[in-house]
Amino acid sequence: MTVVEHRYRPRGAARALLEDRSPELLLSGPAGTGKSRACLEKLHLLMLLNPGARGLIVRKTLASLGSTALVTWRQHVAAEALANGTVTWYGGSPQESPQYRYANGSVIVVGGMDRATRIMSSEYDVVYVQEAIELTLTDWESITTRLRNGRISFQQVLADTNPDTPAHWLKGRCDAGTTKMVESRHEDNPVLVDDQGALTAVGRDYLGKLDNLTGVRYHRLRRGLWVAAEGVIYETYDPAVHLVDRIALPAGWTRYWAVDFGYTNPFVCQCWAEDPDGRLWLEWEVYHTQRLVEDHAITILDQVTTVDRDYRHPDGRPRYAHHGRTWTGPKPRAIVCDHDAEDRATLERHLGMSTVAAHKSVSDGIQGVQTRLRPAGDGRPRLLLMRDAVVERDAALVDASKPTCTAEEFPGYVWDTGAGKAPKEQPLKVDDHGMDTTRYVVAEVDLSARPRVRFLGGAARSRR
Repeated sequence: MTVVEHRYRPRGAARALLEDRSPELLLSGPAGTGKSRACLEKLHLLMLLNPGARGLIVRKTLASLGSTALVTWRQHVAAEALANGTVTWYGGSPQESPQYRYANGSVIVVGGMDRATRIMSSEYDVVYVQEAIELTLTDWESITTRLRNGRISFQQVLADTNPDTPAHWLKGRCDAGTTKMVESRHEDNPVLVDDQGALTAVGRDYLGKLDNLTGVRYHRLRRGLWVAAEGVIYETYDPAVHLVDRIALPAGWTRYWAVDFGYTNPFVCQCWAEDPDGRLWLEWEVYHTQRLVEDHAITILDQVTTVDRDYRHPDGRPRYAHHGRTWTGPKPRAIVCDHDAEDRATLERHLGMSTVAAHKSVSDGIQGVQTRLRPAGDGRPRLLLMRDAVVERDAALVDASKPTCTAEEFPGYVWDTGAGKAPKEQPLKVDDHGMDTTRYVVAEVDLSARPRVRFLGGAARSRR
C-alpha cells in the first residue's frame, strides 16, 4: 500500500470548518486568511475517505478557477497525490466535464456556473463554491438540488467568500440560519501568523498592504466586515443585474474603445459594444500595471487581429504593433482616451488608428453612467458588463488586494468627503481607473457627436 504524507495544520475557523457537517456552510472573512485552502483540504480528505464519492469545485465562471482555487489545489492540497498517481487529471470530453479522478473511484468535477448545464446534470456529495458572493441565489439553489449522491454520511455545500454588502442575498441566508457562517481571521493562517501569535515576515508584508486599503475595501478585505460603502456613487449598481455571463456579441454592433493611461496605476482599455437598443456591453478589457503603452497595444490588438506569419517588415522602417496583422474582429468607431498627449501619440502609432480626447467633465460623466445603470422601459439597464471581461488578471493587483477589473471598482467608488469638500461633488481618487474609462465611453456615446476613426495608412492590414 502506498503511503502519502501530507501536512496541513488547521486552526481557528479552518479547524471548525473541517469538523462541521451543516448542509450549507460558508467560510467568510478578509483576504488572505486561508479560506480556500481550508475548503479544498476538506474536500480532498472526504474524497480520500469515501470511495466512489463525488465532489465539485465551482465558481461563477470556469475561467476564473484556473488562476485561483485550482492553483492552490495543485500546489498545496493535492500535490503529493498528483505526484504519485493517487489523483489524476482528466481534461474532459463531450460526455464528461473536466475532473480529478481518485484511485478509489472518487471524482472531483471542475466547472463554472457560466456553463451550468454540464455540471448540473450530475449528482454530488460535496460542492465547494469559491467566492460565493459572485453567484446568484438561483445558482446557489440549483447547486443544492445536486446534493444527492449518497456516498458520504452527510451532503454539503461548502463555500468561501470575502464579505460584501449586508444586503447581499448570501448574508441574508446566513442571518436567517439557512446557511451557517463561520468567520475566519488572519490569525487562522500560519503563513501570516505563527503559533505564538506573532506576524511572520510574509504576514507583515501582506497585512501592510491590506492596511493601506481605504473605505469599504479596508473594512471588507482587512477586517472581514459585511459593510456597505459610505457615500457610494453608483448606488443602483448590482452585480446580480449588471454583471452578465459571456455571450458572443454580433460583429455588426458598433464598438467603442476607451482608454485611461497608467503605469504604476492600472492602464485600462475597455471595448464596449452598442446593441440596436442603445445598450452598452463591456465585451473585453485590458486592466494591468507595470507595462508600457506599446506593450498594451499588442495585447489590445491580440483581441481583434491575427498575426500574419508571412509578413516581412521593410528594413530601416519603424516597426509598430499593428504592422503585419490582419483584422478578424470589429473595428471601433472611436477610441476615446484621456488627455495625456505623449501616451496618446504612442498608442496611435502602435494601433495604427487615431484617437479622440475624452469628455472630461466628471459630473456629466457620472450622471450619464447613473442613468444607464437604472432599468430602462424594458426593465433592463443600459449598461452591462461581461463577468470575465478582463483579458489577463494582474497578479500584482491580486497580491495587493486591489481591484483587478472595472467590475470590482464599482462597490468602492465613493464621493470624496474630506475636509472642505462639497458633498457629492467629486469622487475619491482611489481605485477609479475603470470608473474613469467607463465615464469616457458613456460621455462619448451619450453626450458627444460620434466621429469616425481614421485608420493610419488607410488599410486594415498594414504592410508599410
